[in-house]
Amino acid sequence: MDFTAITALISVCGVISGIIIEWSGRNRGAKHASKRKRGRMLQCARISNISKGIEDIKYEQRTQGKRFDELTERVTRVEESAKQAHKRFEELKHQRGGANLGQDKIQD
Repeated sequence: MDFTAITALISVCGVISGIIIEWSGRNRGAKHASKRKRGRMLQCARISNISKGIEDIKYEQRTQGKRFDELTERVTRVEESAKQAHKRFEELKHQRGGANLGQDKIQD
């Protein structure tokens, strides 16, 4: 074999090996791309789930706030009612001359 044939053979082998290497690189890149795509999809799904959870928590917090406000109003009304009842009790006590109402019943 002469030098030209050897050079041509080496060139053909180089081209074939280049094609094989390029093809395997593309396959590997495609696999990594699909993994990245799947990973992004999973990440988006997780973020969506977290976002939904946050919205649920916000709704529950608003509901609890409303309940707290209603309870605060009720407690205020009960305190006012108790204050009025104590005033009436004191007025009755003074009308009777300061006598204990409970003892009057026992003595009768």
